[in-house]
Amino acid sequence: VTHLRRIYEVLSAELAENGRAGWLEEELAVLTDPATYRVEPEEAWRRVKTRTHSGRFLAVVRELARFRESYAQARNIPRNRVFKDDALLELASTRPTDMAELSRSRLLLREARRGEIAEGIVAAVKTALALPEDKLPKLPKTGREKLQVNPALADLLRVLLKAVSENTGVAQKLIASAADLDLIAAGERDVPALKGWRAEVFGKDALRLCAGELALTAKGQSVRAIEI
Repeated sequence: VTHLRRIYEVLSAELAENGRAGWLEEELAVLTDPATYRVEPEEAWRRVKTRTHSGRFLAVVRELARFRESYAQARNIPRNRVFKDDALLELASTRPTDMAELSRSRLLLREARRGEIAEGIVAAVKTALALPEDKLPKLPKTGREKLQVNPALADLLRVLLKAVSENTGVAQKLIASAADLDLIAAGERDVPALKGWRAEVFGKDALRLCAGELALTAKGQSVRAIEI
């Protein structure tokens, strides 16, 4: 730990010398913002990974996740201490509406089979089952094929990203993710790679490439962008 101070001083000086101190401030602003770690109970279900797109199933997942998140936050405990995701998905499949049905769960912790947690689970399931069809949640469409990505453009963006990474000495994954590139190639503009310092080093040129205002050319082992 005693060496961290010296490392901090060296890295801080290097960032200042390269004019990149602002980059660090942007990254730290996200990490120190309480909103980064805040989970709204109403949106907690989106963090649960499921392959099922059934509206009724998702409704049960949503209500169970809402109850779990509210219960955990009120008691300042990890949500997995209430019940884990695998138990949540099991409950969304079996949909217990009374204590007898709930007791058949194979994945619930003993503490969750009685008392407030058990009552909350049953109530959540009943709420979800009572919803009309037009109130059932839907998962947003995701995936490269559903985004109508231009594959050739996505490949060009990858080449540009590699060139920018080599020129700046910043890892490609730190500048833009593969998902970012697909989104940009699909015409999306609300993308992390198009904001802040990432926009300066990559995003602006990425948009110009998409607009046909920039071309890529190779010379030896390097790739560079040229104006059109």
